[in-house]
Amino acid sequence: MAQTKVLVADDDPNVREIIRLYFEKQMIDLVVATDGREALEVMEKEMPDVVILDVMMPQMDGFEVCREIRKKWDTPIIMLTAKDEEFDRVLGLELGADDYVTKPFSPRELVARIRAILRRMQPKVKVEEEVLRPLVFDQLTIDLDKREIMAAGEKVSFRPKEFDLLVQLAKSPGSVLSREQLLEQVWGFDYFGDARTIDVHIKKIRQRLDKLPYECIHTVWGIGYKFGVDD
Repeated sequence: MAQTKVLVADDDPNVREIIRLYFEKQMIDLVVATDGREALEVMEKEMPDVVILDVMMPQMDGFEVCREIRKKWDTPIIMLTAKDEEFDRVLGLELGADDYVTKPFSPRELVARIRAILRRMQPKVKVEEEVLRPLVFDQLTIDLDKREIMAAGEKVSFRPKEFDLLVQLAKSPGSVLSREQLLEQVWGFDYFGDARTIDVHIKKIRQRLDKLPYECIHTVWGIGYKFGVDD
């Protein structure tokens, strides 16, 4: 198995050294950047498997770097923040980050999150042919085999977790699914984040399906969400 390569962008040399020492023990290939602009240069050159971005960096902060990475790549991103504030966590997720870790952190936890993200990215084995049949709802078609979505006659690009979340809801039209259920079904039991991740991804899905003449994901206040094209 190829060695995992991780880009760590942080202007604090102590943080980089702590991560380097632990990654060496875990046989993780580390590449580093000391500011936001360098992070993008290293990203282009090294093409890491996972990116870890400190929020507070010179040149470009972690949020800006995350935004730029998402314009070109789907590489998993973990944000590092010294603030345990909801705003930072939600903003990072809205910009396309996959997870976040609050400083001070345990290197062991960081490695666990990296491995959990990589496990979630592994393609699922197709067992039943029935699950490959497209899901068709009026002007919305979800092709499970090709992982493609057509909305109002146009192909719409989705990030992997957005696609999986929409499929999970569409497989049970009319059924209310809680945020916790969706986290377990789409992200898995080893996900470290909180249920607000679901809200961020639902917002993104609604934006991508804005050409539909109807709303297909409905909020059930205090519980979660349900799928339906005729509500």
